[in-house]
Amino acid sequence: MGARTGDEYITGLKDDRTVWLDGRRVDVVNEPRFAGSLRGMADYFDYQHEHADDCLVEDAESGELINASHVIPLCDDDLQRRHRALDRLARYSIGMLGRTPDYVNVTLAGFVAQRSVFEKNGDTRAGEALAAFQREVALKDLSLTHTIINPVIDKAVGDVEGINADLAPRIVRRTADGIVVSGSKILGTLGPFADENFVYPAHPLPKEADPAYALCFSVPVGAKGLHTVCRDHYTVEGSRADHPFSSRFDEQDAFLIFDEIEVPWERVFIAGDLDVYGNVMKHGWAANIIQQTGIRAAVKLEFAYDLACKMVEVQNMGARSEATQLLGELVTYADMTRAAISAAEAGAHQYRYGGWFCATEPFTALRALMPSWMTRVNDIFKTLGSHNLLCTPNEAAFDNPELGPLLRRYLPGANDITAEERARIFRMAWDFAGSALGSRSELYERFYLASQPRNLAGNHLMAQLGRQWTDVDDFRRVSGIE
Repeated sequence: MGARTGDEYITGLKDDRTVWLDGRRVDVVNEPRFAGSLRGMADYFDYQHEHADDCLVEDAESGELINASHVIPLCDDDLQRRHRALDRLARYSIGMLGRTPDYVNVTLAGFVAQRSVFEKNGDTRAGEALAAFQREVALKDLSLTHTIINPVIDKAVGDVEGINADLAPRIVRRTADGIVVSGSKILGTLGPFADENFVYPAHPLPKEADPAYALCFSVPVGAKGLHTVCRDHYTVEGSRADHPFSSRFDEQDAFLIFDEIEVPWERVFIAGDLDVYGNVMKHGWAANIIQQTGIRAAVKLEFAYDLACKMVEVQNMGARSEATQLLGELVTYADMTRAAISAAEAGAHQYRYGGWFCATEPFTALRALMPSWMTRVNDIFKTLGSHNLLCTPNEAAFDNPELGPLLRRYLPGANDITAEERARIFRMAWDFAGSALGSRSELYERFYLASQPRNLAGNHLMAQLGRQWTDVDDFRRVSGIE
């Protein structure tokens, strides 16, 4: 099939999936609350065809056009080709959609590049199954979500200890055809709108953990026994001018319950091996996936800077130092993100288990800093917009023959900017930073690559392992102050 259209994507969602919204089971395709989000995702699939030169590549074996995010990186040219596609795809939603299919596509391609990590003692079954699965995803243009975090209820004990052990997915039995899994996972962003749910390690398990928890597999969202429990849906009905993001870009987060799901061997990539489970994320995962997440962040930050400039212009604040400092802060975040991407790509190299990935260090630094940058963006928007974010008539108000003229007289923008344009700018800023969707996006940015404290602590540990730190002692010795 190759790259799908939006209509083909919607058709693929017509199955017997068990999706819960507001305490009721819903038909995803025909649920009115989901209509805007489904159209937003369908348009993403059409967008890849509209920008085929950037987004699509020819599959060497079949000749089909596939999304370039499926490229298994083996050289610098592969990374640059993928970069161009990821940048273009991010521009569809200006980075507001964090879990477009290219995210997990890049992850899966990176795993296949290092498939030997999944193989042990000459047993190639898991690696071959992973490669076959990746090829199926690419050629069918499947939309994948992932769930990689165990729902830790009791934070005083480990992920698979105490009450938490009853919640995490585990093998409850094995059959000739595969494994049976029960448990739960968070956070299935895009959960009800995906074709497959891919489960893989986030963090190693303790050596003394029950091997039944060491799992990596994928199942269709419509699989029997998979329950997708959605949070409140934040799509807002109305025009795109009134709600440019929340009318179509709520990608929906979900809690996933696996109730004795049967997973065939061709979809099982780790089944009880703690060593393999613990190694998956240690070898190039960040160097691979943060090319995608970094590019998305750069696109979003650049958009935020441009929109903030328009907020300043419509209020004629360009001569005020407090405004220009905030604009400078925004563009600095964008520039630093682009610089980290460039540095990481410039340092790309062959990794131990295969694959040509970016240099790790610029990306791990970016991973640790991005959460504070992204949350700061929303704060800057609210500071620049202040009360104006709450005085934003919609299109219907301007269309009203009695009210419209009054609004044009009393709510114009500075610099001869019309009242309609002023309202559009501030409505866009509010939808970006202050609406229910904007608040959800801020929370997503805080935690989707793990928490900032965890990442900062991890960077310190890696720095200690990376080399001997003798700078202070060396300086004292050459200065004669020992």
